[in-house]
Amino acid sequence: MRENQTLCIEDLHIRNMVKNRAMARVISDAAWHELRSLLAYKADWYGRRLVTVDRWYPSSKLCSTTGCDYINDTVPLGVRSWTCPACRAVHDRDVNAAKNILAAGLAER
Repeated sequence: MRENQTLCIEDLHIRNMVKNRAMARVISDAAWHELRSLLAYKADWYGRRLVTVDRWYPSSKLCSTTGCDYINDTVPLGVRSWTCPACRAVHDRDVNAAKNILAAGLAER
């Protein structure tokens, strides 16, 4: 039996992301739509579930520490890590977002 039965991804609005002049080329070159299409195809092929978390879910702003649920007002793109004022946990922005997306996706079962 394979271990990964559910894949959780965040719904990104690429059209708005490319409006950022500093990152437009990098975002356009990443082929996000193609990645999502391939994930959906492979998940269907292997009988797995692909869950897409809403783009407005505060994945990088929400403290991923169990029971904390603190949400930062803003976390600018330049901030790569932050400390939760409620529980004092230090979060890497990307790792924290990944944990929150996984938790939100698995909660949608």
